[in-house]
Amino acid sequence: MYAHFIKSVLLATGIVIPISLAAMPPAGPHPYHGYPAMQAGQLYSGAAGVYRVMATPQNNSMILGGTVVAMREVTLTAQLPGRIEYLGGREGDWFTSQAVIVGLSDDGLEAERRRAIAQLGTAESMLRNSQVQYSRELWAPRSRDIGRMPGMGMPSMFDQFFTRGIGSGMGLGNPWLERQADLYGQSSGVQKAQSQLLQAHSGIDSIEAKLRDARTVAPFTGVLTKKFVEIGDTVQPGEPLVSIADVSRLQIQVEVPVRVVGGLQVGMSIPARLDVGGQIQARIAQIYPAANANRHTVTVKLDLPEGTPGGPGLYAEVMLPDGNGRGQLTPVIPVNSAIRRGSLPAVFVFGSDNKTQLRLIRLGEPLGNGFVPVLSGLRAGEQILAAPPPGYRAGQAVTATRY
Repeated sequence: MYAHFIKSVLLATGIVIPISLAAMPPAGPHPYHGYPAMQAGQLYSGAAGVYRVMATPQNNSMILGGTVVAMREVTLTAQLPGRIEYLGGREGDWFTSQAVIVGLSDDGLEAERRRAIAQLGTAESMLRNSQVQYSRELWAPRSRDIGRMPGMGMPSMFDQFFTRGIGSGMGLGNPWLERQADLYGQSSGVQKAQSQLLQAHSGIDSIEAKLRDARTVAPFTGVLTKKFVEIGDTVQPGEPLVSIADVSRLQIQVEVPVRVVGGLQVGMSIPARLDVGGQIQARIAQIYPAANANRHTVTVKLDLPEGTPGGPGLYAEVMLPDGNGRGQLTPVIPVNSAIRRGSLPAVFVFGSDNKTQLRLIRLGEPLGNGFVPVLSGLRAGEQILAAPPPGYRAGQAVTATRY
């Protein structure tokens, strides 16, 4: 009766799809909701046909798509304004650690450096002079200099021994305080000269730091993945220059549903598959402590074995244990019904208007009997093309050979 129903619907819409009854689920009762006897080659070896999605209990695992990323990848930015005058290479070139990748024009900085060096020389000369003046005051105080006293010969000596002594005793002067004040003044001059010398050194250090910032170097040995500037471009601080990555060690970054993260542990070995290289074993290296508030997923990174072919940006799939999936019914479809649109699988689903629509799905691990479970994107009972012809597009009529 199901075959007669499909036939009447297709005739009413004008779509001619001869249906092989061998491809339809058995009419009798089945313990798994009409799940067909999955024998290899039973369903359409290359011919188009209609398949009704069935559901069956699956094991507690799920396959998630992720992206291959480098373990270390940074984007280097400009630290000061300037004009690009040197580029060390292009995308794909290798750089050793501390190798210069980008250079900015530093003519203005060199002029500032020469001026700062001249200021340093002046500060050193002032420091030496202030130290000499302090030493003179310490060993030959001006307060005791006979040349500073009025008169000459005997009058000067008389003033030295009698006039000043009597004046100090009467509170009209204090030679000791005058000496201390002179020493303090010369000491202050030495400290001031030392501060100016330190300031000159700081100016040179600042300019040399800017000269270093004018040369962008590789922080580690890696490959140039992207450059954002060319020679002659003018950049401002914070503007990206190049991206460099260490592709000797790769990881898979995948967004895992929160309900699955509880069954994962750092160091766990997980089966993975890349677009190149086939199936490998990856090791969980990091589980982020917080979930994404919008998608309710947790980022998990898995280390790939050394020497794994490929590079950052490749599509990858990992099969994770799903402790909450035991006993749940999972839709299954023929392997030949899924096509690739980019990195994601898709199937042609019959809509309410009896026209096919392309729908992206997520597949599980193949069951080994010509069928594969669908983790998301399809529901049991929906109708799909069992084996779309090459070049088929959504909405086109399908003609198949009856088996």
